Amino acid sequence: MKLNLIAAATALALTGLATQASAHAHLLSSSPAANATVAAPGQLTLKFSEKLQPKFSGLAITMPQMNNIAAPTKVAVSKDGRSLVATPTTPLSAGVYKVSWHAVTADTHRVQGAYSFTVR
Repeated sequence: MKLNLIAAATALALTGLATQASAHAHLLSSSPAANATVAAPGQLTLKFSEKLQPKFSGLAITMPQMNNIAAPTKVAVSKDGRSLVATPTTPLSAGVYKVSWHAVTADTHRVQGAYSFTVR
């Protein structure tokens, strides 16, 4: 009986840890998509699995072949709170761009990532 209680408590604790670990935001989709070749986009959208904390989430767009020069961009969190929306302040010229993003959700853990796309 005592062994069953210990096993049940252990299983409950492990379930709690698994739920907490999966609570981090995950990038679900991006537009333009990773490795895509597109006409100059007027807007970039990165959709996440959870609501973002606007003050602690953002992205940067750079051109690796130009010494990582940054593309001037206005970044905001969408009305539903689950997307980062970036609007370049000037049209993106032809070339390869790297999008580096970071996101914080209610769990306060920062996740980050990057992907590239090409403007033709």
